[in-house]
Amino acid sequence: MEIRLNSIINLVKKEFIFFVVLILAIFSCLFVKPSLSYLDYIDWKTIVILFIMMIFVQVLNNVGIFDRLINALLDKVNSSRSLVFVLVFICFFSSIFITNDIALLTFVPFSIIALKKVNLEYLVIIIVVLQTIAANMGSMILPIGSPHNIFMYSISGISFKSFIVLLLPYVIISFIFLIICCLFIKSENIEVSVSNFNKSEETSFFMRIFSGVDYFLLLTFIGLFILIGNLQNIPEVIGFFKSIIVGNELFCGIIASQFISNVPAGMVLSGFSNNYELIIVGINIGGLGTLIASMANLISYKLFVNEFNNLKFKYLAVFSILNVILLIILLVFYFITN
Repeated sequence: MEIRLNSIINLVKKEFIFFVVLILAIFSCLFVKPSLSYLDYIDWKTIVILFIMMIFVQVLNNVGIFDRLINALLDKVNSSRSLVFVLVFICFFSSIFITNDIALLTFVPFSIIALKKVNLEYLVIIIVVLQTIAANMGSMILPIGSPHNIFMYSISGISFKSFIVLLLPYVIISFIFLIICCLFIKSENIEVSVSNFNKSEETSFFMRIFSGVDYFLLLTFIGLFILIGNLQNIPEVIGFFKSIIVGNELFCGIIASQFISNVPAGMVLSGFSNNYELIIVGINIGGLGTLIASMANLISYKLFVNEFNNLKFKYLAVFSILNVILLIILLVFYFITN
């Protein structure tokens, strides 16, 4: 009985956002009578796109595409600084095509192994923090780079080109920020032997295709669709949310992301305002900030703490400082250009 209770508690901790959404969705059903019309709330196009992308990434994992990519890059590494550049920017560029969450799940564990192999564990905090920022910012380049952008692109009607142009300046600034941070790393000569990185140490992160799908993320989206659909059928709620959100989409996106993460934030805001461009910018730069601002932040934090639990407070300090600095820089850019 105790073991089962602990398992439930651990599941709730791991999928905290899903369970919060589930409770809120069930609560909203008290105000709008459940019916088959609930199915109309759900944007099935977004759900299908997410599912297909997850399957595609698992296929790539299973055939060893990412193994060969990282090994080819490591073959060129001869200093601690060049290793940092490889580990950080592999997250940046891969997140464009495989989403920020998957990029971190794939490359943060590998980075921890790599740093241990070459006795550079003292760099693990700064590298994982920069990898997290890199994955969040790199994923903004294309609409398919993150779950919230897949959703916003699906419902907004914004063209593919316009979506890229909208976020590209923020991506470029973030790219420069990451380069500057990496240049602060002291360069020491190291020797990386690709043969030392055997597949057995990474296999726990490369599961079978369908077992690797994040079903809780898909269920979270469905729960959010039902919650928002019900809220839109309560007149008092519509008036309250519109009075707060309309005209303040950017700031609402940033602030809401800090507390409920940018995926739910985007879904909630888009339910009460059609100023999609400002919502998109808000929830994307809003992924910077608190640990919960993006689900990707939580992923890398969990992976880090599993290996270095004694360093978690130092990690949070470095994470918070760098995230806030970049968030301020991007906000200043927005005010200058608008």
